Amino acid sequence: MIKHQTAPPASLDDVKGWFPKIDQMLFTWFLERQERLGETGDLVELGSYLGKSAILMGRHRRADETFTVCDLFDSEAPDDSNQAEMNGSYSSLTRTAFETNYGAFHDRLPEIIQAPTSVILDHVEPESCRFVHVDASHLYEHVSGDIQAAHIMLPAGGVIVCDDYRSEHTPGVSAAVWEAVAVHGLRPICVTTQKLYGTWGDVETVQDELLEWLQKQDNVWHEVQQVAGRRLVRIKGKWAPSSEVQRLKDRLAKAQDKIARMEDRLARTRDELAAVRGSVSFKVGRSVTALPRALRRRNPGS
Repeated sequence: MIKHQTAPPASLDDVKGWFPKIDQMLFTWFLERQERLGETGDLVELGSYLGKSAILMGRHRRADETFTVCDLFDSEAPDDSNQAEMNGSYSSLTRTAFETNYGAFHDRLPEIIQAPTSVILDHVEPESCRFVHVDASHLYEHVSGDIQAAHIMLPAGGVIVCDDYRSEHTPGVSAAVWEAVAVHGLRPICVTTQKLYGTWGDVETVQDELLEWLQKQDNVWHEVQQVAGRRLVRIKGKWAPSSEVQRLKDRLAKAQDKIARMEDRLARTRDELAAVRGSVSFKVGRSVTALPRALRRRNPGS
């Protein structure tokens, strides 16, 4: 079980949560592209856990924009299935932990709606947003509703990001996301191991610009696939995941500790050997064993 830290984080890496480096890069690219093109609109995150992705999104909120975060946090879920999910995966989640983490990076908190994500349209106007991150429930009915709400909140060119669209433990998310693609007109731009990025607007221009940017990134691998007659960019980071890096660091530390113990043992052996060589008994013993050898050299035939 992941526990939230007790002290405010010093960097985004210190915030617990599931937000890979490659997705941090892509969030930044999409949000900076919107800013570069002068696209305006609010930001919404449905499901925030301890705030890792929200912190990054908050860096791109302009002064005249609203950033809305909707999450149950430590409230009761609206139904038994959702409550079971909360108890199993998010028992350490509290609003206080989120606010502590977010406040370590920003002077102003987002608009926080502590409620089921099904109420989001009571707080956000249609077509008022430019970027919506869907990362709340893993249950099909809830995710489907969140995607439909995002469709309403976003204008045609807005960007939706759906988390856990392919994980084996979240088949409900996969069903809801690909249903939106196959039935409701969502156009995927790109996918990573964890997230799908899409729009209900022009996808070709965005993909062209994204591919141009990807060509310049040394630490990113990508390929272009065709899905139902449309391009889909698949992206992965080349660096090892944090868990693999930590495993290698642990192995290195163990190896260094083993070497240090061997060097210490060798040093003790050398000291003991030096002490023995300096002793009277060692010198007498050498004299006794050296005498027969000297006699044999003088009398080789004996």
